[in-house]
Formats: sequence, C-alpha cells, structure tokens
Amino acid sequence: MTPALDRLTELRRALPLTAAVLFVAALAVPVWEIAFEAPQYPDGLLVELYAYPRLGGDFAEVQALNHYVGFYYPDPVFVDPNYAVHPDAIAAPEWILGPVLFLAVAAAGVFVAVAPTERKLRYGLFGQLVGATVAFVGTFAIVQYRLYQAGHALGEDAPVVGVAEFTPPLLGGYEIANISGVAWFGPGGYMTGLGFLLLVAAYLLRDSQVTVGEAAERLRDRLGGGSDGDGPDRDRSSDEPPATTDEPGAEVN
Repeated sequence: MTPALDRLTELRRALPLTAAVLFVAALAVPVWEIAFEAPQYPDGLLVELYAYPRLGGDFAEVQALNHYVGFYYPDPVFVDPNYAVHPDAIAAPEWILGPVLFLAVAAAGVFVAVAPTERKLRYGLFGQLVGATVAFVGTFAIVQYRLYQAGHALGEDAPVVGVAEFTPPLLGGYEIANISGVAWFGPGGYMTGLGFLLLVAAYLLRDSQVTVGEAAERLRDRLGGGSDGDGPDRDRSSDEPPATTDEPGAEVN
C-alpha cells in the first residue's frame, strides 16, 4: 500500500470517507416518515419523504385525508413532484436543494480525508463538522417552519370546518380532527445521523494516527480480557524515541 493510501486507514480520515458514503446513500431512501391512523384506515398509513421532491408509501391516501381539513403537501415550485400540487399549497422551493446539500457534505468528507498535511487535516475536520452542523440543523429548522406554515394555512374551502390551526412536529406525534400522526426518521435519516456522528468522532480523533486495523485489534483485546502485549497500546501520534544510555556521564552497572 502506498503511503498516501496508507494514511486513509487512519480513523480520522476513514471516518469522513465512511460518512460520505452514508450521505450519498441517504439520497436513495426516505429520510423522513409519517405514520397515520384514521378510523377509515384501521391498518394505518405511511408517508415517506425523500431529500428531493418525491413522496413514497401511502401518500395518495393521506393526501385525500388532508383534503378534508385543508392541509396540503408543499409545492417545490421549480420541479414537478410525483404528486398533485394543490393551488393552496405553501411554496417550498428549497426542497430541490436537498441533494446538493448531501452531496456537498459528502464531497467535503472526501476532500478532508485526503488532506496532505496535519494542519490542513485538522482544519478540514473542524470546518466540515461546523459546516455539516449548520447545514443539517438549518435544514431541520426550515422543514419545521414549512410544517408550521402548512398547519397555519388550512384551506378555507375544506369539507371539515372549525379545525384549529396546528404545527405538525418534525419528530413526534400530533392529532388533527380524527387523524393522528407520528413523524420520525426514515432509513435515510438514520444514515445521515450516523454519518454526522462519524464526523464528530473523526474530529475528536484529529490528533490521533490510530488506524482502523489498530482500533479493531484494541477492541478484540478488550473483549478478550486484555492485551497479550503484541498489539499497539497507544496512539502513534504520541510515540517517543526509546531511552538511550549513550548520553555523556551515563554509567553502566
């Protein structure tokens, strides 16, 4: 293995690469899910939302239920989603930027992993962690705001009148009329969360040169009841030259 590739086995470099794979893979599966219960659907309904303007699951049936209270799926504005957009739907043009955000954070992970110097690597790990935090927390806030808008813009021509305005939570349960829902992460959401935790771990290991293989060996040693003395017992970044007795004035007994 070449020295450049050998460096990629360090945890502080391998973890951002792994996180990048997770962020890209998260685009292929739903990042958010809402499970609904209603009297006319005893088995429940499930709506899946992707990081780009697409819905999955029972979105058509839920759209029919939402119509009764005047609650509509958002309008991506610049693209046509796979569902019918109601004229009274709120605009959410930023939805089309979801893939851009995920791919940008993933690309940053690759860029950081191949940083040529220690200084650039440390700065890169810090910058990516801050950038990913701002990106994902900002996305969370925007989505929650759009949910607030949708719940406070109920259609006046809805068949069921007198329904109070409400704010569906991004994570958690709520009830509207005789419909209850629980929103939570989809597979892509869990991938994103795991990828973010890997970025945190990489930053915490920014001064360590321990490799994936060394970490696995240490874990085996611990699970096996301790080290047999053959494996590494500390980070290579803290290695010091062995003591010598060749200094002036040293005595040999």
